[in-house]
Amino acid sequence: MNHDPMMPPQVERALREYRALLSAHGMTWGEPPLGYVRMMPFLRFPEEADRMSAGPDLDAEFRDTLDGELPRGLAALRLAAGGHSLEHRLEHRLEHRLEHRLEHGQARPLLSPGPVPVILLVDSALPHPVEVTADGVPYGIAAGGAKLLDVTTATVLTVDGEVVDLSGLTRPAPAAWLRLRAGFPCRWSVRSRDGQGWYPEGVPERRDNDDMPFFHGDDIVLAVPAEPVTIRVTRGMEYDVVETTVVPRTGEETLVGIAPQRLYDAAARGWYGADLHVHMNWAGDLVAVPAEAAAAQLGEDLHVLNLVAGNVAGDRVYDREALQHWAGRDLPWSDAGHVARMGVEYRNDLFGHVHVFGVAAPPAVYHTGFGADADWPPNAAVCGDLREPRAVLGYAHPFHGPVATPEDVVGGGTRNCTGRALVVDAALGLVDGVEVLHFSDLSPAPGTAEVYRRLVGAGNRLAALAGTDTMLSFTRQDTVSSPPGWERVYARVDGPLSAESFAEAVRRGRTFATTGPWLELTVNGLEPGATLGLDGGETVEIRARAVGPEVEHLEIRTAAGVLAEGPGHEITASLRVADATYVVAVARGGAHPRSPRGRAYAHTSPVYLDVRGRRVARQEDLRWCLRWLDLLDEVVRARARLRTRAQLRDHLDLIEKARAVYESRL
Repeated sequence: MNHDPMMPPQVERALREYRALLSAHGMTWGEPPLGYVRMMPFLRFPEEADRMSAGPDLDAEFRDTLDGELPRGLAALRLAAGGHSLEHRLEHRLEHRLEHRLEHGQARPLLSPGPVPVILLVDSALPHPVEVTADGVPYGIAAGGAKLLDVTTATVLTVDGEVVDLSGLTRPAPAAWLRLRAGFPCRWSVRSRDGQGWYPEGVPERRDNDDMPFFHGDDIVLAVPAEPVTIRVTRGMEYDVVETTVVPRTGEETLVGIAPQRLYDAAARGWYGADLHVHMNWAGDLVAVPAEAAAAQLGEDLHVLNLVAGNVAGDRVYDREALQHWAGRDLPWSDAGHVARMGVEYRNDLFGHVHVFGVAAPPAVYHTGFGADADWPPNAAVCGDLREPRAVLGYAHPFHGPVATPEDVVGGGTRNCTGRALVVDAALGLVDGVEVLHFSDLSPAPGTAEVYRRLVGAGNRLAALAGTDTMLSFTRQDTVSSPPGWERVYARVDGPLSAESFAEAVRRGRTFATTGPWLELTVNGLEPGATLGLDGGETVEIRARAVGPEVEHLEIRTAAGVLAEGPGHEITASLRVADATYVVAVARGGAHPRSPRGRAYAHTSPVYLDVRGRRVARQEDLRWCLRWLDLLDEVVRARARLRTRAQLRDHLDLIEKARAVYESRL
């Protein structure tokens, strides 16, 4: 019997199990109700979710953040003493009584009979409890309470036995067809004037973190209303964005032949871009399959894709079967310009977690510290086991928001996957890099970059990395429903692209991380990852250059801080080197469709300047890391879930080993 190479039997069985979990539990898939699991339904509306405190009644809290206004994609059933009303926003806020239809043009166009998914907020202003049923499933709503439901326009919805008609959220519309052709796989967005997205049949209805509908492919036919629709096409960060509007004729197929133009060609220069942190399945509103990962990678022209197996909040490790089948081998759609691998992430929510690219075999340990599990073995022990000869390890989204002090890093010991153990693992040489760019730190001056420079200034040689934490099993979910590669790490590869050559380039620190801009740095002609040995007193010439329409400002930085900066796309500087240091370049910019949430940022790995054989060891950065170790010691003693004194000793011994490394550099 021949099997689809994309769907080996053990993977197919796992996906069936995931579909059963989705059917039984909704988008949490029955995961233990940690805070981020409970927030999953609400993160489909990120601006509102950002204002929530994750209290005990999330439905009512979500309702209260709306302040009467509805974000796009949300319908509301208002229950009041005077009757019920249904609201739905497409382009602007709409309201009507149940006994009336929405006016023509205000409801979602419906091309053929069938149910349409609806995210429905039931909002009660009644002074008494009420029961709402959806297809016979009862939901009790407290007096003045609320409930967020996933239904369809065909759902039989009742309020205390009275049927609520949801069909008014749609209207019939004449159908037409578009054929989209660029000549190579791309990312397409097709939307009507009200913001409604349109998709090929059978393709998940995905929206990115800017609420833009999208799908991938080329020479695609899809049904749309015979009304004005806008088509946008791009292909990841190396391409521009092209947009056009057409009015297709009823019953006819309209060819739209447009293609994005390249802004730069990294591979032609020997550089290849990767997203090292992508999940195929991690709970969500659908079960993703390998073919969807293939379409996304090729449509984004993402050179390297690392699909990681990992847990959410319990023991289940999603995509473990895919890792077991493909570990150490390229995934079936890989070609000369695109490499996809199954990787893994190791997670501890007190000490942080790492992603691993290039693993040859599944690991023995995937996670610690969840449920009743102890926070043991320490991260360093697991990283040591994961450190295969050809694999590279990077700390994933280690810090959240602004970070200026070691106290900011350690915080109050909240279990939120902060990379508190990074200071140990970097000193002991157990990790290769840090996600300088990630979904959890999108400020104009990322705090993670500040910590990264502290670690490098303290003598640790770490590559600047990027990973989006995109989860293909979510179609609408803050940043994680965006396509893979909206942040990338580019690595300078020797010879042809392969998993091994890319991993080696990362290990050597020949990288820069970016949301879109191309960023070059040379010091006396040497690129990131190189070491320039000096005697002291020499002057070196530094050049930074960026490509990308969003770039506004460049910086050249050393261990001492900003050496040179200025507007535009190129700056140069001279540096007389007295003591060992490093040089990095940083690019910043404003709003542009290629950069998420209106922010452009890029950061190189260092060029190291050693003096008389000594590495950079800036006193201020060393003391910063030693203070971090002191605080980590306190967290281990006060917060870690440990069963024996021996487990505590294992953690403290590693902290002392790292302390000895930093003190030896003072």
